[in-house]
Amino acid sequence: MAMSIAHQASEITLPPVNPGCANLLEFLCRQFPRIAPEIWQARFADGKIHWFGGEMVTATTPFSPSRRLCYYREVVAEPKIPFTEQLVYQDEHILIACKPHFLPVTPGGDYVNECLLMRLKQQYQLDDLVAVHRLDRETAGLVLFSKQPNSRAAYYQLFASGQIQKSYQAVAALPAGQQFSVGQKWQVQNRLEKSNPKFLMQQVEGEVNARSNIRLLEVKQGLGLFELQPFTGKTHQLRVHMLGLGLPLLYDKYYPELQPKEALEFSQPLQLLAKTLSFIDPISGKPQHFSSERQLQSWSD
Repeated sequence: MAMSIAHQASEITLPPVNPGCANLLEFLCRQFPRIAPEIWQARFADGKIHWFGGEMVTATTPFSPSRRLCYYREVVAEPKIPFTEQLVYQDEHILIACKPHFLPVTPGGDYVNECLLMRLKQQYQLDDLVAVHRLDRETAGLVLFSKQPNSRAAYYQLFASGQIQKSYQAVAALPAGQQFSVGQKWQVQNRLEKSNPKFLMQQVEGEVNARSNIRLLEVKQGLGLFELQPFTGKTHQLRVHMLGLGLPLLYDKYYPELQPKEALEFSQPLQLLAKTLSFIDPISGKPQHFSSERQLQSWSD
């Protein structure tokens, strides 16, 4: 059976206290219960697991507290995404790229090499490139990457402390019989928590943890083009906030109803685009503003 194997290792740091594992095989089976023990045994046998630094291990190597372990993820028939990213900006410290719809930012799930991070590493020979934030795989738009370990924390802090301004564009169908006017604004504040299945989010009662501003930019043929400004970074925040206004995003496979997992429908990308990033560069002190030239398909047709 043909496998797609990650070009670069994933890492896991073993806990400081042994949870009761006699060896590394027991630990990995405990840590990743959905991966069959036979798969881990084969990876050990094939030399696809080693300590950080390169020292090889076997299935019977004893558990070693707090030590970093490297392994290579594998999937069968990794999907190929037939869309390209665009380089928006790079300097000594950062790189900003515009991600196409359907392409994940980093490896995960069915994707090990087919992701924005790996594409950029290979194209620009940047082995130490790291994504500072994430976009959903279904969302297109700007992603900021760090190139230098010594300045990386400063860019992480931009997001952690809310010192970066982001805006998105989205398209939604306008419900018949309701009045909408260009320039109309909404301020959405509520509490979002995990739903069932756990990768979905839902609005619940309680202390506010999700805030967004939404503005209607244009109207045509029963559709609205919206500008979305998130002030917090909850999973699926903008999708759920638009849903709460009765304006679910066009081609959303999660909201308002989870669609069955099927082959990727490249002709119907989620109509959500991370359009702009603005911040004071923590290294140079200069104001930075970046905008994607990408257009949402349903609005440019």
